[in-house]
Parts: sequence; structure tokens; C-alpha cells
Amino acid sequence: MLSLLGGKTIGALTSFGRFGIFTWQMVRWLLPGLIEWRTWVRTMPLFYEVGNRTVPVIMVTGTFVGLVLAVQSFDQLKAAGFETRMGVLVTLTLVQELGPVLAGVMVAGRVGGALTAELGTMRVTEQISALTVMGVDPIRHLVVPRFLACLLLTPLLTFFCDICGTLAGWFVAVQLKGIDSNPYWYYIEASIETWDVSVGFMKSIVFGGMIGLISCYKGFHCRTGAEGVGRACTESFVVSFIAILIIDFFIGYFLSGIYRGLYGFKSLV
Repeated sequence: MLSLLGGKTIGALTSFGRFGIFTWQMVRWLLPGLIEWRTWVRTMPLFYEVGNRTVPVIMVTGTFVGLVLAVQSFDQLKAAGFETRMGVLVTLTLVQELGPVLAGVMVAGRVGGALTAELGTMRVTEQISALTVMGVDPIRHLVVPRFLACLLLTPLLTFFCDICGTLAGWFVAVQLKGIDSNPYWYYIEASIETWDVSVGFMKSIVFGGMIGLISCYKGFHCRTGAEGVGRACTESFVVSFIAILIIDFFIGYFLSGIYRGLYGFKSLV
């Protein structure tokens, strides 16, 4: 039992060390690559794959999350006499928490799995080894553009998720529940601060970077064969999902402490 536990521990530490080395190698090529035109030439096609083709999934997700939030919160808010402030609850929840988390999960599921499968297939068919033989660093050529695409477009996808959720909440509040439209938007404007939007923006940047790193790492180190590629895709999504939840907690806890220290407690009403 102890030998098994020790083996698992050593394996986990080895994986963390390998991931740290992989991250350092990516950062080493990322910083000078930001000012090189060929880096952006390789990244532009990935913008379409990561961003444009993911927008419909993000919009559907944000819309139905907004609908559910509005429906579930209406009765409680009406009982307390705050139904006109429904927009604050829906929008604040989306902007700070659900928007970045759900957008990150959708990117991890749709984009992360595709990146892992693509790089894993290249590893299995020895295309990555061929690049190394030709003197091309595979991390610079393959990982940096994919990391940049995930890092830069996840905040934009989060924005689409927030907008769709807010409009869906307005539809439930105004069209289905008969609340006046003016108070719905007035209280959103009065209550949602730049800080709230910044919190969601920072979370989405971190989520996008982690998804890009984990997906590329799993693809680079997948086992041989179709089974290895499939397992790498599964591990990529699971690890990305867990990382999103853990990072969301620590960022939220840290930033909420900073906000209370600077501005005190925030009231929704």
C-alpha cells in the first residue's frame, strides 16, 4: 500500500515538474515571439478556430444560464420586494462568476480537446519529431500560437456569454414577468462597477492561458496509439475543468479581500 502511494506521489511530482518545464519553454519563446510577425501569422488561423467557431456554443450557454437565473430568482426577489433589481443579480452573477467559468468550460471542452487531439496525433505520427530533426522548435512553432489564441479570445467569448445572459434575464423579467424595462437596466448601470467587469476579465484571461497550456501539454505527452490520443483528450478536459474551479476560488477570494479593503462591503440593493 505504501509503495503504491509512493509511486503515485512520485508520478504526480514528475508530471508537475514536466509541466513546469513545458511552461517555461513556452514562456521563453512567447516573450520574443510577441514582436515577431510570423508568430501572429501562425496565430491568425487559430483565432477563427478558437473564437469564431466557438461563439455559437458560448451564446447558447450564456442565454440559457441567464434564463435559468432569472426564473429561479424571480420568486425570491418578488417576495422581498426587490423584483425590479433582478437585472443586478443576473448580471453580477454572470460577469463575476458564471460567465468566465462557463466560457472557460466550453473552451476547454470544444477547443482544448481539439488542440490536444491535433497535437497528440502529430506526436503519434512523429510529425513533432520531424520538426525537431529539421531544426524547428515544436513549442515555438505549435504551442505559442495556440496559447495566444486561447489567452486572447477567452475574454472575448466571456463577454458574449455575459451579454447573452443579461439579455435573456431581461426577456424573462420584462416579457414574461411584466417588470418595467427601465428599472431593470437602471439598477444594472447603477450597481455593476468597473471592478466587477475587471474581475471577470482577469479570470477569463487566466482560464484561457491555463486551458491552452494544459491542452498543448497533454497533446505533446500523450501515449502512442489511438487510445493514447483519446485518453489525452479526456485528461485535458478533466484537468482543465478542475483547474478552472480551483483558480476561480483563489482569484475570487483574493480579489474580494482586496475589494473589501479598498471599498468596504458591497450592497446589491
